[in-house]
Amino acid sequence: KKDEVASRRKQTQQMLRKLREQDQARRKSLNVEGMDGKLRQAGLELSSQNFYIICAIMALVFGGLAYASGAAGPPKLLGFGLPNWIIGYLAKGRNKKMMSQFADAIDVIVRGVKSGLPLTECLRIIASESPSPLGPEFAQLTDNLQMGMTTERALQNFYKRVPLPEVNFFVIVLSIQSKAGGNLSEALGNLSLVIRQRKMMREKIKALSSEAKASAYIIGS
Repeated sequence: KKDEVASRRKQTQQMLRKLREQDQARRKSLNVEGMDGKLRQAGLELSSQNFYIICAIMALVFGGLAYASGAAGPPKLLGFGLPNWIIGYLAKGRNKKMMSQFADAIDVIVRGVKSGLPLTECLRIIASESPSPLGPEFAQLTDNLQMGMTTERALQNFYKRVPLPEVNFFVIVLSIQSKAGGNLSEALGNLSLVIRQRKMMREKIKALSSEAKASAYIIGS
């Protein structure tokens, strides 16, 4: 039994490693780490070229103000650092909202599939009833499918807009199901459980780290 458990654990680790490698390769191929990807994650309909133009204008404006006041550092900091910080802040907040809604959306698909609804109809229900940002993202996913885009490509575009590990798992499950078939409700049910457990673990880590930080602040003061 110990040998079986060790072998199963080794296979699981290899599978997770392979998924991480595939995720990294997908992120590079879809350019989710570039400025265009960051703007999409922040929910902004803005190209990277226009973003850099805005940064340059801000740098010139702050440069003029700095020249008038005799300072040298603020133009670069405010012209390029501030917009990047704002984009990162917006993307982080949007992704956090997405993850707080994602497990419930998967549960909707599970219940819909078990009741006999097709997958596209379940996705349409999520798109119409879920708040932003989850609803608009699923609406774009269903629009791509209705326009004749393949399931795999539509899911890749979804991951391109929301490059999160949980979305990556969702894309992998649906891609495998569309090619090889299988029990979709069971697979998505397990995924929903994993996502909720990951969320609980993050909250637990955050609570423990907050307690340690508060103790350090008290001792330091």
